[in-house]
Amino acid sequence: MEAELAELERVQTLILQRISNLELSSFPQNSLSVSSSVRSSDANCSQIADGDDIEARLSAILRSNGVRDFSFKRVPSDYYDWSLEARRDSLGAASVDHLCKSIVLVNTQAPSDIIDCSDCKNSKYYIVVVQYTARFNAETVKNYLYMLNDCKIAKKKFNLRLAPEEISAKLTGYEHNAVTCIGLKTEIPVILDEAIVRLNPDFFWLGGGEVDLKLGIKTSEFIKFVKPFIVGCSST
Repeated sequence: MEAELAELERVQTLILQRISNLELSSFPQNSLSVSSSVRSSDANCSQIADGDDIEARLSAILRSNGVRDFSFKRVPSDYYDWSLEARRDSLGAASVDHLCKSIVLVNTQAPSDIIDCSDCKNSKYYIVVVQYTARFNAETVKNYLYMLNDCKIAKKKFNLRLAPEEISAKLTGYEHNAVTCIGLKTEIPVILDEAIVRLNPDFFWLGGGEVDLKLGIKTSEFIKFVKPFIVGCSST
């Protein structure tokens, strides 16, 4: 029975990947634009050749949008083999709770006409920022989006699941363990876990655009710039 369930899950994942690829191929050209809040600054960076310093590009985007309290740090290639305590010490983070990640989610039950991120209240994709020490709760996001749409969309039409890695990379422009909310290839609405907002000090770490590059940023400045939905969407 367990083997049959595992095989069913594998097949479902493959089907989801194929559907996502088909939907991405039909994206309107303007849906793959950068976030409106960084469009002008990112356009200035579009002339930077591939392979140029991502840190410099993202730093320019942050500064041009009024973010001042941030820091980039390089980490060793085996960083993700380390304990959270070792990662904390490497970055100089205040605690392991200040170590966060950005994950791309897909609404697998979105209506057939919802194929992109043009409606932030009812998007096909979302980026959720959560702590490594917390467990993401998709049900709370489902309930939040249901209420955000004034209960006019059936709750069953919200079913957020982890997007396949190749879809995440195509949407964000960043590979696995490098995803950040800055300088995205696609305008994707961001959800910030409320637990991060309550951290003291209010300075957290997340991906920095490259696997070995991490970004630390003041929480209040992140919120002012990114303008995420703030949702209590995790448990410890």
